[in-house]
Amino acid sequence: MSTRIAGVLTAIVTPFDNEGALNAAALRHQINRQLDAGNGIFCGGTNGEFFVLNEQEKIAVTATCVDEVAGRASVVAHIGEISTRETIRLGKQIEKLGVDAVSVITPYFVPLKQNELITHYTAIADALSVPVFLYNIPARTGNTLEPQTVRVLAEHPNIIGIKDSAGSYESLSGFLNAVKDIDNFDVLNGPDSLIHQGFVDGCSACISGLANVAPKEINAIWSHFQKGDIEGSRLAQESVTGLRTDLYKVAFSPAAVKKALQILGQDVGESRYAVEFNPQQIEQIEKVIYTYLQ
Repeated sequence: MSTRIAGVLTAIVTPFDNEGALNAAALRHQINRQLDAGNGIFCGGTNGEFFVLNEQEKIAVTATCVDEVAGRASVVAHIGEISTRETIRLGKQIEKLGVDAVSVITPYFVPLKQNELITHYTAIADALSVPVFLYNIPARTGNTLEPQTVRVLAEHPNIIGIKDSAGSYESLSGFLNAVKDIDNFDVLNGPDSLIHQGFVDGCSACISGLANVAPKEINAIWSHFQKGDIEGSRLAQESVTGLRTDLYKVAFSPAAVKKALQILGQDVGESRYAVEFNPQQIEQIEKVIYTYLQ
């Protein structure tokens, strides 16, 4: 088993060049921005636009992250595909790259029963040598991992935790309660609004999309908490509340985050999925940036 995943991991964006191709040099720059702030890397996730990357791009993104991090922080790579077979296929290639763990989203488009999700994740964990995190994001997949299902899967020796991005405190606390007596199984918080509370309640780490825009500000929530400064951690959480709510009102996270990064002078390119910002939206994002980060 790998070292425990703890602290802040940034759900890092995937930069594209002017032709829409992967920009590895820009990705390396973004990785170092995060490392400088004390954050680890979660690559190929929602903010990394995995849903519009082909297999070779997913491998290239992960290889770049592992190479640039060079053991200085944790690297977790998302490998979830719509089928068990394809998830294992990608996972077998990703695990060779030296990641600390992989994360597997629930299959999407096809509605699955809880026993079918258990079969899916068990087959993946059996097939891979790298530790596996479950990844719950029902708003995007249509499939929800229930706490009791996670408790069953937590007994698998190669399933080491769950990333919960359902977006509610009820969901997060449900998982924490379900596995509280199981050793070597961690809950990772996904929503940027629950980072502090997640740490207080027992999450080992958070996976933050907002850390792309505010790496030091997000890390401060963990840094204060780790030092025992719970009030400082709470205040650090409060300091990013306006940034989070106002930015995410404008557009779905990956595109809004990328546009904010561009306004901050970062070369990350446009999002690859169908999205357009009108002048009013760009003005809104500029106002958010200048209000909370300048």
